[in-house]
Amino acid sequence: MFLFLVASFASADEFTSTNYKVLEPVMFSGAYSSSTGYQLFGAISQISIGTSTAASFGINAGFLYFPTATTPVVSATAGNGQVALSWSASQGYLGWTASGYNAGQSTTSGGPYAYSSSLGNVTSSARAGLTNGTTYYFVIRVEDAFGNSIATSTEVSATPTAPSGGGGGGGGGGGGGVLPETAVVFSGRAYPKSAVTLLKDAQIAATSIAGSDANFSIKLSGLSAGNYIFAVYSEDSKGIRSSLLTFPASVTSGATTNVGGIFIAPTIAVDKSEVKRGDNIAIFGQSAPQADIVVSVSSDEEFFGKIISDKDGIYLYNFDSSFVDYGSHYAKSKASIGNQAVSSFSSVISFKVGTKNVLAQLPTTVPAKGDLNGDGRVNLVDFSIAAYWYKRTLSAEFKPKEIERLNGDGKVDLVDFSIMAFYWTG
Repeated sequence: MFLFLVASFASADEFTSTNYKVLEPVMFSGAYSSSTGYQLFGAISQISIGTSTAASFGINAGFLYFPTATTPVVSATAGNGQVALSWSASQGYLGWTASGYNAGQSTTSGGPYAYSSSLGNVTSSARAGLTNGTTYYFVIRVEDAFGNSIATSTEVSATPTAPSGGGGGGGGGGGGGVLPETAVVFSGRAYPKSAVTLLKDAQIAATSIAGSDANFSIKLSGLSAGNYIFAVYSEDSKGIRSSLLTFPASVTSGATTNVGGIFIAPTIAVDKSEVKRGDNIAIFGQSAPQADIVVSVSSDEEFFGKIISDKDGIYLYNFDSSFVDYGSHYAKSKASIGNQAVSSFSSVISFKVGTKNVLAQLPTTVPAKGDLNGDGRVNLVDFSIAAYWYKRTLSAEFKPKEIERLNGDGKVDLVDFSIMAFYWTG
């Protein structure tokens, strides 16, 4: 089958500078086509990656400027003839917005999947009418405002089971059956041989070590039925901690909940706190092996660079500071593996473009709690931030920090200041 995209074009005004002139610049409109088996986005612009500007238009060109969406973390809890699914909200970048979700279901690992009608912008769904004893496999598909698929989660599985009957009595006492275990199994990617920490309702619940392929699995048993907020983070080979990945999960008594598709964001650091304008600054960190790493540097405009991590998950990107003005700038990174998984962005790290080079110091240890401004220390700056929120209603921006770095009870009180005192670095 041949597909031709024919697009109209429009001429823009001529524009010049001291060293070039462009005559009759042309912009072609984009095009889009799809079927049940593919999606095709078409556009014509520059061959090179970069930004072109003129008085009347601007174009961000190259594959690094294509929109992306993170893949959700999905949990599946088996019940009687049904499976309860829940997932983390997907984050869209560069123009894509997650506007809805769709659940794919199959009795064969890897599909093909039968998809439901759009579930709307929700983060949970119960799949009923299932056969007890049969293993079902699920994926969650992220949709944009037009119902187009923009990301698909990793597969999770669950086996519906009929409730067990109680043990019989009489004639000197009967024995009861063994109750099924209540547990949650977490699986995903971190960094090769890295320590992975699992939090349950902001408290450390378990730790594990990822394999050389960066994959990890953590089983948490002895839970009571209910809804929980879980989170994971990892530390790389230099002791730099990742950003926190948070997701909900519903636990059912006597059932094992499988949580899959966890992809911890890369760590990030810079070799200079200040870089002389025109020199390179190294932006580096760790992720999964052979992952595609996109580095974003925010200034008046956003710059993107791409590099592939090595077999140990290490990446290093040299950014040319001559592209940005003097002053403070911010960098972050994210990872993807083929079309299978896309992580969220890392923590944001800042650097200054100035008149001299100043080497940055990596933190030797990262406080587990109390660091509210993300500088690797717990000191008067963090105390001042906490003092501002003392007995105040927390903002939407500060709530995740309170969960991750303080007591996690939705307020700032004396308990939180005690935590900060314990982790104080000065």
